[in-house]
Amino acid sequence: MNNSRFAGISVKSAAIFLAALFLVCALGFFAMPAKTVSADVGQPEIPVPALSDVHCASYCVYDKTTGYIVISMNQDDRIYPASMTKIMTCLLSIELLDTSAKLTVSASALAGLDADSSLMGVLENENVKVSELLYGLMLPSGNDAANVLGEGCIDAFFEKYPAGGTEVNADGVNAQYLLDALNDTQENILASRKLEAFAVLMNLRAETLGCKGTHFVNACGLPDDNHYTTAYDLTLIMSAASELDDFKTLISAPSHVFIATNRHKSDAWSYVKNSNYLLYDPWLASKTANGTDSHLAAVIGGKTGTTSQAGKGLTIYTVNENGHELMISICGIPQDYYFYTTMYLASVTAYGNLACWEADPVTRVYGTTGDYRWVNAPDSEQPEYDPLIYPGDELGDFFIAEETPTPTPVPEGTTPEIQPVEQKTSLELFVRQNPVVSGVIGGFMLLIIILNIVLMVRINRIKHANVRRAKKLESKKN
Repeated sequence: MNNSRFAGISVKSAAIFLAALFLVCALGFFAMPAKTVSADVGQPEIPVPALSDVHCASYCVYDKTTGYIVISMNQDDRIYPASMTKIMTCLLSIELLDTSAKLTVSASALAGLDADSSLMGVLENENVKVSELLYGLMLPSGNDAANVLGEGCIDAFFEKYPAGGTEVNADGVNAQYLLDALNDTQENILASRKLEAFAVLMNLRAETLGCKGTHFVNACGLPDDNHYTTAYDLTLIMSAASELDDFKTLISAPSHVFIATNRHKSDAWSYVKNSNYLLYDPWLASKTANGTDSHLAAVIGGKTGTTSQAGKGLTIYTVNENGHELMISICGIPQDYYFYTTMYLASVTAYGNLACWEADPVTRVYGTTGDYRWVNAPDSEQPEYDPLIYPGDELGDFFIAEETPTPTPVPEGTTPEIQPVEQKTSLELFVRQNPVVSGVIGGFMLLIIILNIVLMVRINRIKHANVRRAKKLESKKN
């Protein structure tokens, strides 16, 4: 009898303990707050500097759509372009070369590249696709890629536009122009003067485009007293290059991974990123220093350039909310202000786009720069949707196909009907976001329920057995 009573008490205690545990787990599960996910990285609002606080030698914002300068400072002053030279190199290379063809890297293309040269990393006798060389030209700003492309362009020029032939290039000349300009034979030029000949073609194109203060002596932008341009001329060159779909694809690429060649045996032998940081965070140029909306719609891309003589510079291609295409160049940022380069560019971009908008305040482009911001933007600046402007699209593709419907006016004194939004409970959100944990908790709770049922059954059996035993003892006594 005593043992049975002790067993009954133990079973009851265990049942009470399990029931209490079940209650605690259930309450904890239902009271648990839903897991939330936030992409906020704590980026504060960063106002761009006022134009008067931008330290540079010159800048120019050119409206390709109208053909007018929007805003500028010292736009015709001579500056050293550094690697912004490669905009012209890229333009001529796309025109003259088949992007799927291969070029062989010569010793002369690698000669004269000092330790300060930015490089793609190609090797002598390496066979490289033109498209790869173009990425190597525009992203890591490879001087080696520039020289290989420049030499390849001269080979192609003599082949496509031979002296004495009827075919001429976009500038209206053939190979006879090079023979006369260099006062040399085709054999000598192809043997040892290809890069000189390429510089002749660069200068001819600059003249064709209306550049008044430009003279090139190399394809890559290495310092030379006779290698110079102006902020305005750079916008004209960028404007011409922006007509080429391949060029827009190159300058808008955030990164590139190079494929294997005969000298680099494995794919991904090099990984490069775009050095135009405004491409990643165009929201920086969405407002002026006083917070006025700049009406910048998108930053398509651009090209940087830096040497100790030139300072830092960038030339970029943007689209305004009114559909105008703006070419923006900022040149000669001193070394002491290199860290501010992107913010200086953002400032000139913001004020240039605002001036363009004020001259033609008509919305023609779907969305604003907020729709193209990356996660680094402040929470308040994150996009609501993502209709990316793809490089290569015609400008007409940016326009709104139909007018936005006019909202139905709400009579005064009435409240507009608000559509109910489906609400998710804390439990629903937790289960959706944590399926594994929810399954484990649910299984544990089910096990507790089963144990409780088993224990309750056992308690009832012991109780009935004790009752029967007590009745028997009572009958024996009687």
